[in-house]
Amino acid sequence: MSHHGVGPRPARSAVMRSVTFLTAGALAVPLLTGCGSDDEGSKPLAGQDVAAAARDAVAEGGTLKWAVDAVPETLNTFQADADAGTTRVAQAVLPSMFTMDATGRAVRDADYLESAKVIETEPRQVVLYKLNQQAVWSDGREIGAADFAAQWRALSGKDSAYWTARNAGYDRIGKIERGANDLEVRVTFERPYADWKSLFSPLYPKEVMGTPDAFNDGARRKLAVTAGPFKVDRVDTAKKDVVLTRNPRWWGRPAKLDEIDLHAVDRDKRASALADGTVDVADIDASEARRITTAAQGNGSGGTPLQGAGKTSAKKLRSWALALGMDREHLPKGPKKLRKSISKWLQEQQELRDVEVRKSLEPAYTQLALNGSEGPLADERVRRAVARALDRQSLAKLVLGPLGLPAVPVGSHLALSGQAAYADSSGSIGSLDTHEAQALLADAGWVAGGPIKAAEKGAGAQTEDGGKKGKGDKDEDSDDGGSDGQYIVGEDDKSPDAPDDKDTRDHQRDHAHGAPGAYAPKGTAVPKGPQAAAAPLAKDGKALSLRFVLPSGPGSETLQEVGERIRQMLAAVGIQSEITKVSDESYFKDHIASGQYDLALYSWPSSAFPATDARPIYAKPVPAADGSLNVEQNYTRVGTDQVDQLFDQALGTLDEDEADGLLRKADSRIWASAGSLPLYQRPQIVGARKDLLNAGAFGFQTPVYQDMGFLKKGAKVSASPSKG
Repeated sequence: MSHHGVGPRPARSAVMRSVTFLTAGALAVPLLTGCGSDDEGSKPLAGQDVAAAARDAVAEGGTLKWAVDAVPETLNTFQADADAGTTRVAQAVLPSMFTMDATGRAVRDADYLESAKVIETEPRQVVLYKLNQQAVWSDGREIGAADFAAQWRALSGKDSAYWTARNAGYDRIGKIERGANDLEVRVTFERPYADWKSLFSPLYPKEVMGTPDAFNDGARRKLAVTAGPFKVDRVDTAKKDVVLTRNPRWWGRPAKLDEIDLHAVDRDKRASALADGTVDVADIDASEARRITTAAQGNGSGGTPLQGAGKTSAKKLRSWALALGMDREHLPKGPKKLRKSISKWLQEQQELRDVEVRKSLEPAYTQLALNGSEGPLADERVRRAVARALDRQSLAKLVLGPLGLPAVPVGSHLALSGQAAYADSSGSIGSLDTHEAQALLADAGWVAGGPIKAAEKGAGAQTEDGGKKGKGDKDEDSDDGGSDGQYIVGEDDKSPDAPDDKDTRDHQRDHAHGAPGAYAPKGTAVPKGPQAAAAPLAKDGKALSLRFVLPSGPGSETLQEVGERIRQMLAAVGIQSEITKVSDESYFKDHIASGQYDLALYSWPSSAFPATDARPIYAKPVPAADGSLNVEQNYTRVGTDQVDQLFDQALGTLDEDEADGLLRKADSRIWASAGSLPLYQRPQIVGARKDLLNAGAFGFQTPVYQDMGFLKKGAKVSASPSKG
């Protein structure tokens, strides 16, 4: 999906930023609407789909070609421009003291860590790490306290010469020292820190962290010293490759693969890359998943316009291409080029029979954000009315149902189903109730029948309170030169730029800020609202009209479908909304981050450490010294002192059950303030060669790179969940 859907969650490292999606729609839960019990989040809604197999079924050797969005700008995950590719490399070549398991919880990585525990709480919290005695860097040096200390100093924030992204937790450390022997590391905290397991994952060698110059520039295109099952062989920007090869000094289970090639492939070219063998595994969108599924069913080209000696009109070829599922926007003109394009498509369909779709739910959720800084949404009653007007269940079903994934609304801002802190706290705001929504609006002074100034044509670029169109906005014309993507509720029930031949693509691509998002099958009609639009509301001579900003680029069609569905739900209670489509490049920078919107769809990744990672997202904005508003990552501008205090208390307790309880209280209050409304967990769709094992849709779990490989000749494995 596009980045325009996921917001960069401020995390201890770019392992979270890589998911840095302001995901349209980005980042679940077996819950019921309303408050849930403590055991509702006992397991994820969907398991992994990776063609799991024992190592003895995996062949020795081979190269895995893995599609990524781009060659990473840096291999240092603690820098601001780190991305998903940076994380992928770090997971394969660097130590992590803790990783994520299949339920989204932090677990010790035994390859590096024999134990880690809090050994003292008074007068200071002390954590003792006992390292695996075999753990060494690729230059032969033991991993030890010097590496921990160098990383702490670099990330503590005390030396501005280090160009670091924000990494909470390191600033709470008072000292790091050697323990009873070289394999022990003592970390003493100046202030209690509940999320201490988030630190030193990944851990870089002191050669990278030891000086500002090494940190800032030494690990951008190379990592000379590593300590994972693989090492960085080279970064080839010309060929768009990052090549990882086996680490000969690796002490754990040996890697099955000889090499992993991370190859940059555009999202809309991944089905073709899978077909011709350019890549073996790739995150894909729903339209490409349909291609692969169709190919597996063996649908041929019998009786097609390409057969026979007679000429076939361009119109007939185009209609047939669309029936095949080809991309309407990229179809060439003229029968000769059309025939060539169709022939190539059919050839790829034959080749895609060796590929399958693996799917799960991504550790990220899509939310509706409500900008509470000004205008009608500054009134909590109006925000709560929006919440009560939404049928979150139907939105989840719209996105996840066609994929065969559990269509369950997300019930928490801070955790997803399966994680310890998860509980459905949506009861704090209440479920769908249009009558209650209208009562809230009336209480806020918005009534039907009042004088309303008519909106000028094209005036949707301006919010009710006079907010101007962001500098990245531009009109998005339809293929036939139609009107742009902006329209006003009640004027037309159809978006002006909706395709006229029902071939809307339903994929979402990752860009700089995002990861694949939510999809519905091609041709899925947008459901009609639960009732006809209510009479428009007004207050003090102004209509109740909200500016709804959505991305316009490739892969945003599903987001637009969800947005249109929400528009209809709001219209049913008298809330008008103007949908404005903006470029992907502008969506986050010029609109979400700058506050130039009333409503928007984007996503956040989930974290095993919500007290640390989620606090900046929901922190109460405070005035800065220059008079501006410091919002951190709280782009809705809605926050309370009480929520901040609950986060601080959760960070400061070393009782995990107490911390989870405090986080659930914070989540209830975040729901009640109605600044952001979680909708659904994002789908994770992967195309993979059928003989590729232990790779695919990982869900919560950190990939195990040394176990990946191809099926050994003569071995058999059970079918994946997607095929069952």
